[in-house]
Amino acid sequence: MQKDFSYPLQIDELGSGEQSYKLVATNEELEFLTEVLKLPAVHSFEALIKLKFHKRQSKLIVQGAVKSCVSHVSVISLEPFDKEYCSEFNLIYDTEASYEDVKELDVDIMADVPDVVVDGRINLADIAIEQLALVLDDYPRKEGEEFEAVIEDISPIVNNPFAILETLKKK
Repeated sequence: MQKDFSYPLQIDELGSGEQSYKLVATNEELEFLTEVLKLPAVHSFEALIKLKFHKRQSKLIVQGAVKSCVSHVSVISLEPFDKEYCSEFNLIYDTEASYEDVKELDVDIMADVPDVVVDGRINLADIAIEQLALVLDDYPRKEGEEFEAVIEDISPIVNNPFAILETLKKK
């Protein structure tokens, strides 16, 4: 039995043509994803990934889409709800570069810096999980929920900022 969601590929074993992969998480793998993403539940997870290896240029192009249905807890009402996500991505890996090479690049902060292949391998499942994690809501809330702030009237105190401290001192 597989304990996690993994699909490793050895780069030097890839052909020169475009290759397609479909990853669908089993129930056990969904439990693993729930733990990794720190969510109440992951109900479904599917990734369609295409690879194109340019050996002469030492570039690996990874394109795909991730679809998932997850459970959240609303930060406003604290009620659970489900939400579907669909995210497309396009990544470029430099198969010859190391982390030190990438650090030494003098590039604009907005420029696309290629990802690094470690030990000649990539893990398609890790890539897909990361892409889902990037689109998850940091502060999830149900459709239509809005936060209504309660503002107390502190206008008489505003003229003297130390008056607020004085009121706290009296309590």
